[in-house]
Amino acid sequence: MHEEEIQRLEEEIRDTKYNKHTQFHIGQLKAKLARLRMESAKKSTGSRGQGYSIRKGGDATVLLVGFPSVGKSTLLNKITNADSKVGDYEFTTLNVIPGVMEYNGAKIQILDIPGIIEGASGGKGRGKEILSVMRNADLIIIMAEIGKEESARIIEDELYNAGFRLNRKPPNIVIHKKLTGGIDLKSTRKLSKLDLQIVRAVMNEFKISNAEVIIREDAGVDELIDSLMKNRIYVPYIRVLNKVDKLQKGENQSLNRDDWLAISAKDNLRLELLKKMIWDKLNLMRIYMKRIGREPDMEKPLIIRKPASVQDVANKIHKEAFGRKLEYARIWGKSAKFPGQKVGSDKTLQDEDIVELHID
Repeated sequence: MHEEEIQRLEEEIRDTKYNKHTQFHIGQLKAKLARLRMESAKKSTGSRGQGYSIRKGGDATVLLVGFPSVGKSTLLNKITNADSKVGDYEFTTLNVIPGVMEYNGAKIQILDIPGIIEGASGGKGRGKEILSVMRNADLIIIMAEIGKEESARIIEDELYNAGFRLNRKPPNIVIHKKLTGGIDLKSTRKLSKLDLQIVRAVMNEFKISNAEVIIREDAGVDELIDSLMKNRIYVPYIRVLNKVDKLQKGENQSLNRDDWLAISAKDNLRLELLKKMIWDKLNLMRIYMKRIGREPDMEKPLIIRKPASVQDVANKIHKEAFGRKLEYARIWGKSAKFPGQKVGSDKTLQDEDIVELHID
């Protein structure tokens, strides 16, 4: 029943022209659609059958996502230590295949998941099982084959419907529920897409009658709904266009496309650039540790996510032994005003800094 109503709402939203006169109605439809999707997802949990069990490992987890046979297995084998089966027919990958990519001293887990198909967010092709694995991703790589770029848009739509917000930050909206007083809307800037009537309608769909809503950006209905939902995943992603080795001579202009990294996994074309993009998108950096009175260990860096402070480094090494007992640190590198500078726990670090921790 939910599925039929969801489809009806999707069609009505798609067929309704957005303007000042319809924005209230569309806002109501979108709020109802979000609620039904949430209820449908909860209902399907526990009745999926056998799912995919993946344990996160390494310094970060990256997922390869794409339609069947776009070359995910080939790419995984080229950039990691995995040995994934490769075939020219669809659905070669029947289970999640993990591999580890070593880069700049980091061990980055890369997962080749079964090919996503259109309708995955609604459960088609065991889509909900696949999407459940994706919720642990630190980065998503969406792969498409040259000449079939439309498949990436379909996947992005499926991920959006499943609650993923790619390359986005959470909306700057704060909601404080109250016992009485109705809906109190406050904003720090002029709102061009929301007003009190629309906010009330959206909140009512989620059975919230009394709340203070503070908006600090020119948000729309989608951002307001996202701020109410608990299942939104904000994750960076990279678009990869594979199999450019199929291009004829003179078609090399296709290698330069906005928002795409064109590669050939089979011919190792631009794979080093892809590795660098993964590193950059994950916001990773290297910190070299130094013991008091000894030379720093320049062989095995500590991998940590930017932005990171001296306190973050101490906590990652051992929260009890170092994090809670940290007194100060000495640092060398880009962050230091001079070699061996004495700094406090809140000092922000940069890639390849050397850190010497001093504890009580």
